[in-house]
Amino acid sequence: MKRSTRPAPLATVVPYVGPVHWRHLVEWLRDDGVITPAEAERTIARCSQAESAQPALVRLAAVGVARASDGAPMDVEELTQHLARRAGLEYLRIDPLKVDAGKVSDTMSASYAERHKVLPVQVTAAEVVVATSEPFIDDWVAEVERQSRRTVRRVVANPAEIKRYTGEFFALARSVRAAIKSGSGAGTTSFEQLVELGKSGKQLDANDQGVIQVVDWLWQYAFDQRASDIHLEPRRDQGVIRFRIDGVLHPVYQVPPGVMNAITARVKLLGRMDVVEKRRPQDGRIKTRNPGGDEIEMRLSTLPTAFGEKLVMRIFDPDTAVKDLAALGFSPHDAARWEQLVQRPHGIILVTGPTGSGKTTTLYSTLRRVATEEVNVSTIEDPIERIDPALNQTQVQPQLEFSFAEGVRALMRQDPDIIMIGEIRDLETAEMAVQAALTGHLVFSTLHTNDAPSALTRLMELGVPAYLLNATILGVLAQRLVRTLCPACKQPDERGTTELLAEAIKPWKINSGNYRPYKPVGCVDCRMTGFRGRMGIYELLTVSEAFKGVIQHDVGPSPLRKQAIADGMRPLRLAGAMRAADGLTTLEEVIAATPPLE
Repeated sequence: MKRSTRPAPLATVVPYVGPVHWRHLVEWLRDDGVITPAEAERTIARCSQAESAQPALVRLAAVGVARASDGAPMDVEELTQHLARRAGLEYLRIDPLKVDAGKVSDTMSASYAERHKVLPVQVTAAEVVVATSEPFIDDWVAEVERQSRRTVRRVVANPAEIKRYTGEFFALARSVRAAIKSGSGAGTTSFEQLVELGKSGKQLDANDQGVIQVVDWLWQYAFDQRASDIHLEPRRDQGVIRFRIDGVLHPVYQVPPGVMNAITARVKLLGRMDVVEKRRPQDGRIKTRNPGGDEIEMRLSTLPTAFGEKLVMRIFDPDTAVKDLAALGFSPHDAARWEQLVQRPHGIILVTGPTGSGKTTTLYSTLRRVATEEVNVSTIEDPIERIDPALNQTQVQPQLEFSFAEGVRALMRQDPDIIMIGEIRDLETAEMAVQAALTGHLVFSTLHTNDAPSALTRLMELGVPAYLLNATILGVLAQRLVRTLCPACKQPDERGTTELLAEAIKPWKINSGNYRPYKPVGCVDCRMTGFRGRMGIYELLTVSEAFKGVIQHDVGPSPLRKQAIADGMRPLRLAGAMRAADGLTTLEEVIAATPPLE
């Protein structure tokens, strides 16, 4: 928590009670000479044109109310400072490194803080400092003082920061309590304590007790927040820790370079990596357990940067292997067609999409369900994403000239029934996949193409003859991931109209009478983002006899797409729009994630 500042108070404090309205703010800014009367009129006109659910301070900053002194637009922080002066309270810029999340959560519940739009930021033996953006509402003060047995001192803070940190601090407190309960010892050394050691110039070692505890806590916090990746990023003056949650990176903490180096060294040590070597990339693995006792596997990757080693920990969901098609996001239409494909005795099934679109999750989930005791399922990967005891997994090793093609060639001598090739990157690997399919094996693999029909043209560009594709390809699944709306806080979206839906999927049509658009709102459960979790949207091309007649050496994606649609393929944009119509995600998410319809 940064040092609070008390600007020079105004001559009189506003005799006002109730929530702050943007009109009040405009009038006070005008009366205090911060903005001109003309700017006040323009601001009122701009704010009146469209209703908004944004807090008053955020709304005024969004329309760009201009200062009288230099005509520059005022940001939320400057407007918050003026509101603090008007209310006769201190202004505070919240610094998460200075907040003890455990004491914050002991003062009030997350739901109480969210309901009253307040956030405790400092707790001492005598008082609790509470940030608010509604300084003229204090009916909650007496109850907090009675419950905490401390005096409440109110400060004024940015409403956006209060909303953001309400989710982060209470989630953090839950993680620390869970770590202590599990007996890991995490939480006994806070980031704040470690940061102070780093600032003092003390050389921190990977085996220092404080570093060990903070690394344990960091993992616990990431598991609790459903993070898929932990990024440790060195910068010039500080290190940044970020989590990727539902596909979006979120800043978690900033620490001195010495602390960042010690944390990185600790993780590398646990991952059996060379702690001394910092000039070349390294890979490693760690297995640990979450508070629920489930085994968690993390893949480590380091990369030298201008200011030190960047470390990324990829966290693998322990439930990935047992997810059914509905949990992955398959519609009943595509789920039935996919099940038919994976039961075929031989041929090639491809999964396509950009990096981070969920291809590996789909393949692992599918392989885990078909890997019965009666079949031999073998994989060749780069790297092995997740160790699964039901699969025979092999990793390519370029330094030993053991490539995908060499791996498939070796696997075919291992009496396999099903082969998974991590990625088809070149003609040699593609030829080996075709050869495996022709000799009676079911082959799964991935390609980096934007849609399903492009996978076939990509293989022909690599040099695979059209007649071999006709003989081996069973189907192609293209996919994307979209964030799903938080069920706890999503609300009907009055802005969503059937016209917007129709425009997004033109020239396709769906029953707009069932369109139930929802919008993200934000609550403690979803870290105030309005989204919780992700789901797949899919485009499944199946190779029919009619489709085989279209596959020719010089054919483009358009004829292939036209025939695939005639065979029952639903394009990605259409599949996503149907999920938005069901109220599971937003049309904006779908449009951002999918290519436009032709």
